[in-house]
Parts: sequence; structure tokens; C-alpha cells
Amino acid sequence: MANTTPRIASEIDMSAFLTSSLGAGQFEIHPLAGDASARRYFRVVAHDESFVLMQWEPFVDDGRYPFLNVRQHFERHGVQVPRVIALRPEHGLVLLEDLGDLTLERKFWENQSPADSLPYYEATIDELLKIHYDCTLDRNDCVAFGIEFDVAKLLWEMNYGRQHLLQGLAQLQLTAREDQMLSEIFQQICERIAAEPKFIAHRDYHSRNVMIKLGKVRVIDFQDARLGAIQYDLVSLLRDSYVNLDDETARRLIDRYIDGRDQKARSYDGRLLDLSLEKFDLIYEVQSVQRCFKACGSFASFYMLRKDTRYLKYLPQTLRTVRSALQKLPEYSGFLKVLDDRGIFERDFAREIAQAQGTP
Repeated sequence: MANTTPRIASEIDMSAFLTSSLGAGQFEIHPLAGDASARRYFRVVAHDESFVLMQWEPFVDDGRYPFLNVRQHFERHGVQVPRVIALRPEHGLVLLEDLGDLTLERKFWENQSPADSLPYYEATIDELLKIHYDCTLDRNDCVAFGIEFDVAKLLWEMNYGRQHLLQGLAQLQLTAREDQMLSEIFQQICERIAAEPKFIAHRDYHSRNVMIKLGKVRVIDFQDARLGAIQYDLVSLLRDSYVNLDDETARRLIDRYIDGRDQKARSYDGRLLDLSLEKFDLIYEVQSVQRCFKACGSFASFYMLRKDTRYLKYLPQTLRTVRSALQKLPEYSGFLKVLDDRGIFERDFAREIAQAQGTP
């Protein structure tokens, strides 16, 4: 009997898929730089057109595959996402519209001043409003409604930071009292966030997951969407580890978001939408601690688990964000004290590792 077990696509599988999908016997395949995930991407050129081929684990096309399911739900509500050209589930292959190479991050750094990239950030906020409100209001069969940032998930993320940054990369030996105090503070932070009204969150809404094609922003990497506080995505975007967005610009973008939120509020039961700006700002700071400390854990884990040093350079700025938020939240001063007393904010882990390896 033939083996019908799904398997990762080989070069022959990819070639056969592209031949049948594009109707072309000749095409070029160029690997694209990967992100921090296990997915692989290729640019495919055929008939003077280009496409992006995503290679992942095999899946069943039953309408519940997160990437396709969330993409369809987003598209239904006007979120600008890439088109799907063809797919071969048994080999984990999805052929997508090519959105080019211009990310919001690159646009930010290419400009002479942050003001030059502001229109693209404003458009990115507008897309986020669609995700948070239009997509949440429609209780269609979207897999994002089945998972959420509950206390357990938020706590797992914070403990990821403790494990890989504090205990792993920084090699901190916490006392039993410190360890217990951090556990209590982490629990308090996560319970506070989880108690907020939940809307569909992109989950990784930063400048590398927003593309710019023909002057329009497009959203990618949405397959992990789930219910959560609106501040989760806003912190990801406006306190992004990959760019240095100044406070004035970030505030201007928050104001745009709040104006858009207020316009959409009439579609919601008032009990689900707290319009208090003071409450919004408070949760924004609490979420900054949680989200950015988790990001620190991710950056540290890439080195701890696979010796990937590329993300270590983002630790200092992200840690500064954590410190700034904690300084506004005296109820969590114990967490700030541990980080301060152990010199975490002053350490340059990328330089330390480079020196240990004898590299410049």
C-alpha cells in the first residue's frame, strides 16, 4: 500500500506544484530571508510576474487552517492581506501574492525623519481598527474566536522572559524570595490584562509584519490571531523593538486609534468598550511590561536555543521600554528593583557574547 502520510515538500514537490499552478514549465525560485519561525519563503518568478511561495508543515484544508481561515475573515472585513493564488495542503505549500520587500520597518529607517513614515503608520492604525472592531463584531466561523490571551497564556509569555532572559542569557541566580515575588507580580499583571474586554488581536503587529506595496500597507503573519486586549497590538506596533518611534509620534497614533475606536463604538454594547482614556493609558503601560518582557525572552531564546545572535541587538531598547513602563506602575516596583539591582538594563548582551567568542 502506498504511503499517504503527509510530508514536508521536497524540491520536486515544489516544482510540480508551481508548474501546475502557474502553467509554466520554466520559473525561477529564490529563497527569501526567513523570520523567527519555522516557515520558509521563496520568491517565484514566471511569465514576468513574481509570487511568494510559503512552505510549512502539511495541513488539512478543512476551512480551519489558521493562516487561511484568518486571512479570509480579515479580507471579508476589508483588511489588506495578500491574495492566495494556489495551495497544496498535503505538502504544506501556499502560493501567495508577492508584496515586495518594503516593510514598515524599512520605510521608517529609510526616511530622513519619522514624519515621513507617519502616513504609513496612520494607515497601519486604520487596518488595526478593522481587525479589532469590524472583524470582532462579525462572529463568523473564525478560529481566532477559539483562543485568547487568558491569564495562562499571558503568564506563559512572561515566564518565557524569566526563563530565557533572566535565568538563561543573564545567568541570574534569583533568591527564593525574589522568585516568589516575581511570580506574584507576573500573576497580578496577567490577571489585570486578561480582565480587559477582548477583541481579535493580530498577536504580532509590528513593523516587520506590515508590507508596503504601491503605496498601500498590507498586513501579513496573522495566523496566530486570537482574542485579547486592544493594547496588545498597539504596544507591539508603537513600542516596537525594531524601530525607535518617538513618544510624540506614538501618542499621535494612539489618538488616531482612539478617534477611530470611538466612531466604531456605536456598533458595540457599551459594556464591552471602556472609553476612558485614563483606563486605556493604564492598561497600555501594564501591557507594555508584559508584551515587551516577552519579546526580550524571545530575543534571548533565539540565542539560547539555536545560537542565533541576530536579535540580541534589540534587547537594550526593549528593556528600556519595560523599565519606562514599570516606572509608571509603582505597584510592580519589586520587578523593577530586581532588574535594576542586577544591572539588567545596563548590559549589552550582544557585545558580551561577541567578546566571549572573540569576534569584533
